Amino acid sequence: MNKTKKTIFDSAMKVFSQRGYTGATMDEIAVTAGVAKGTLYYHFKSKEEIFKYIITEGMNLIKEQVEIANSEVEDPIEKLRGICRVQLSVLHQNKDFFKVVMSQLWGQELRQLQLRDVIRAYIQGIEKYLGEAMNAGVIKKGETSFMAYTFFGTLCSAAVYELMNEEKKDIESIIDNLMRYILNGIIG
Repeated sequence: MNKTKKTIFDSAMKVFSQRGYTGATMDEIAVTAGVAKGTLYYHFKSKEEIFKYIITEGMNLIKEQVEIANSEVEDPIEKLRGICRVQLSVLHQNKDFFKVVMSQLWGQELRQLQLRDVIRAYIQGIEKYLGEAMNAGVIKKGETSFMAYTFFGTLCSAAVYELMNEEKKDIESIIDNLMRYILNGIIG
C-alpha cells in the first residue's frame, strides 16, 4: 500500500468510525486525509470502494499476522493462542477498524454482504487451526465450522471487553482467560 493510500485508509477508517457509513462523505475523508478531492477519486471511485478496501486490507492484515505468528509453531493450542494474540492486538491497536466492522456486519447492503464474505474467509482460517487441534486430539471432535464462528465471536466479545475496560490493558491476561474459558468452558 503506497503512502497516499495508507493515509486515505487510516483517515477513512476514522471517518467511518466516527460518522458511520451513511454519515461519512468523500469530502470529509479527503479533508481528514489531507489530500485533494481529485487525489481521493484517483485512488477510489466511491465511498463504497473505500469501504471495501478498508475491510479487505484490514482483515488481510489480521490473516497475514496470524500466519506469521504461527509459521513456526507446532502445538495446535499455541496456534489458537496465536490467533487470539494477533486478533486482539490488531483490534486493540486499530479500534476504529473494529468499530467499522461491528457497525456494518448486519444488513443486506452490498457492502455488508461483502464484509460478511471477508469475515467468512477469515473464519475459515480459524476453522483450519481448530481442525488441526482436533486431529491432534487436543480438543474435542465437533463441527469445526460452528466452533470457528464461536471462537471468532468470543474473540470479538473479548475485544469489546478490552475496549470498554481500557484500564485492563494486559492483553496476555485477557488471552489466558479467553483460552481457559474456550478450552474448559464456564461450568465449574
